[in-house]
Amino acid sequence: MKFFGQSGPAIKAAITGATLAGAALLLAVTSSHAQSPGPFAGFDGAWSGTGTVALSDGTTERIRCKASYKVGGDGLALRQSLLCASDSYKFDLSSDVTSEGGRVSGNWSEASRSLSGNLQGTAGGGQIEVFVQANGFAASLKLRTNGNKQTVQISSKGEIRGVNITMGRS
Repeated sequence: MKFFGQSGPAIKAAITGATLAGAALLLAVTSSHAQSPGPFAGFDGAWSGTGTVALSDGTTERIRCKASYKVGGDGLALRQSLLCASDSYKFDLSSDVTSEGGRVSGNWSEASRSLSGNLQGTAGGGQIEVFVQANGFAASLKLRTNGNKQTVQISSKGEIRGVNITMGRS
């Protein structure tokens, strides 16, 4: 059989190539749709690392941290847990955040000091920047993720003046 001047084997090769190309395109579209990035892309999972904490008395200490992030199925919700300790200091921070149009809001708590409050900010492109508030306390929190590396920066005028942490996926 000839189709536009081509023989049977040439037609079969063209159909097979077109079928494979179509299947690859369908797989790529399906994969990208199933893994829609959302503003919290790259955060999901367990992380650990070290850094420094600067306290209000002027001292700076090395700090060890573990973090866990759970991104909701739609990619628009994030649950975070961050536990850090130095030789004389500890904090246990958790938050539940949702995103709408690049803006994030939610609630946070710090268990060892029985603090809780709300947060607002932005998220996207591997970054989360929020301002957290509670009665008598306020701080800025910045998280940046690039592949398997994450940095966390916290600045406040309270007992903790600054925290700088670098973590990797566990």
